[in-house]
Amino acid sequence: MQTLNHTDIEVIEAIIRKCDICFIGVVTADNKPYVLPMNYGYKDKAIYLHSAPEGRLIDIIENNNHICITFSTDNELVFQHPEVACSYRMKSKSVVIEGQVEFIDDMDEKREALNILMKTYSDKEFKYNDPAVRNVKIWKVPMDNVSCKEFGAPHDEYRLKRNIDELKNHPKNK
Repeated sequence: MQTLNHTDIEVIEAIIRKCDICFIGVVTADNKPYVLPMNYGYKDKAIYLHSAPEGRLIDIIENNNHICITFSTDNELVFQHPEVACSYRMKSKSVVIEGQVEFIDDMDEKREALNILMKTYSDKEFKYNDPAVRNVKIWKVPMDNVSCKEFGAPHDEYRLKRNIDELKNHPKNK
């Protein structure tokens, strides 16, 4: 098994779309890391997030808007021999995105972002009343730097192609 770096945007987007949540990492004013799982939306090389309009996380981002967002899927423990500890490893696919949070304040843009978020979890159409839209903080994170890795990838070219095709054809990617 090998570790592969993927640069194909279709593979990157397929991994992002297959995930149910992402993990965001920020740095507090006193230089401490703070990581949280969050729901997300994805469109046009940007991640959309939402939160309460105020609180610890908003204070952190208003002080330093740099963010790291991580997606991980297809996690599976594998080994070459069950009695050899060093032969154990995780197979997985991951995308790590670095960017800067932009808060969206325009009501129409917020509604559009909420629709992008909801498309991750439902095919339904939603309407949002003004108080609900006003009382949510919408974040947009353009993807400044992206890395995508596949850990435990097969060595044989046919199995690797089949693995990538399966990822692209996953129901959440259609």
